[in-house]
Amino acid sequence: MPNFFKLVYKDFLLLIRDKGGLAMLFLMPAALVLIMTYLQDNTFRSINESGIRLVLLNQDNDSLGIIIERQLEKSNIFNISKTIGHKQPTGEMVEKAVASGDYQIGIIIPEHATKTIRKNVKYNVALAFAGIPADPKKCDSVRFTIFIDPTTKTSFRTTLLGSIREFSAKVENEITLNEITQEVNKRVILPVSNLGLAGKGAVYYREEYAAAGIHKIIPNSVQHNVPAWMLFAMFFIVIPFAGNMIKEREEGNLARLLTMPCSYSTVLLSKIIVYLIVCLLQFILILFMGMYLFPHINLPALVIGGTWIVLMLMGLASALAAVGYGIAIGTIAQSHQQASVFASISIMILAAIGGIWVPVFAMPPIMRHLSVLSPLNWGLNGFYDIFIRNAGFMTILPNCIWLLLFFGFCLALSVYFNRIKREFI
Repeated sequence: MPNFFKLVYKDFLLLIRDKGGLAMLFLMPAALVLIMTYLQDNTFRSINESGIRLVLLNQDNDSLGIIIERQLEKSNIFNISKTIGHKQPTGEMVEKAVASGDYQIGIIIPEHATKTIRKNVKYNVALAFAGIPADPKKCDSVRFTIFIDPTTKTSFRTTLLGSIREFSAKVENEITLNEITQEVNKRVILPVSNLGLAGKGAVYYREEYAAAGIHKIIPNSVQHNVPAWMLFAMFFIVIPFAGNMIKEREEGNLARLLTMPCSYSTVLLSKIIVYLIVCLLQFILILFMGMYLFPHINLPALVIGGTWIVLMLMGLASALAAVGYGIAIGTIAQSHQQASVFASISIMILAAIGGIWVPVFAMPPIMRHLSVLSPLNWGLNGFYDIFIRNAGFMTILPNCIWLLLFFGFCLALSVYFNRIKREFI
């Protein structure tokens, strides 16, 4: 046991001697999380804080125009302008403003839109009560003009068009019910109350983020970026870890250590403990940044959805997977160049297919199937379960098991390749 503590102390000294590299292990991940969160925060804010610029020309000024204008304002998706340059716009001005990129969307509600709908409904209701089939060709049409910037996301365009159709149908249904009421009252002795009231306020919609547990956390840039880049930083410890192992082997230190009364597994265990502590310190540093620093620089605060015990277990499993990967590369690689090139490229690939760069749901089907092979994907799913879905221990357990199995596989691979190398020496 005294020899084991000496090995741990030796690995600790090797680590802290490279002060520049040690600083990079903590400062670079912190800077990465901060920059990526800042870059993506505006995307989340654009959805939640009226970021889509929309210019509206309401020439109707009646039921349809008023309802569409009111509902667009309530949606909290659009930043609505009714003037251009402090002037009442024309249709040509609206088109030009969208084409120049000043607005993402321009909507023109035509004159007498409500009046035209009311006229069509009245005509069709009268024909219906007279037993005459309605002729759509004899009804005037109402045409909205919507100008859309080509850079606007398809999802926003689809949402907008669907909303306008919904608002138009609502107005048309209310007018239809009112006309039916009037026709019925002409034909019965006792007047009937306004049937249009039956269609008002009968159905309500409530939108919530689905989450388990009592507390529900609204996803934001911090909740998504902190776990993603925290994992990326953990796995990048592979490069200095593998470099130190190769340096120790090339200088003959490993051979001298093995002459001591200790096994190769004991040597690996000392390295695991030292670099595991580094990974956990990275983990805690980035967590505290999200919780206490981000609110002071105009970013949302990181909210822990699950319990701290579950979070630390997930962090421990992720750190062990990263350390195990470093051990495997450090044992198999023949030189510093091999280790650094393979480690950096392989981590980038694992991050790409694991959902760090692009969310898994946005990937092509074949890439979604490949994502389950990345340990970063297992860790990311576990952290998402905790940060966003309020998951408990049983939910994250499968991801923890996969990470621990990956650590065990890397450790066994390292022992096997070390044995082969010693036999060839």
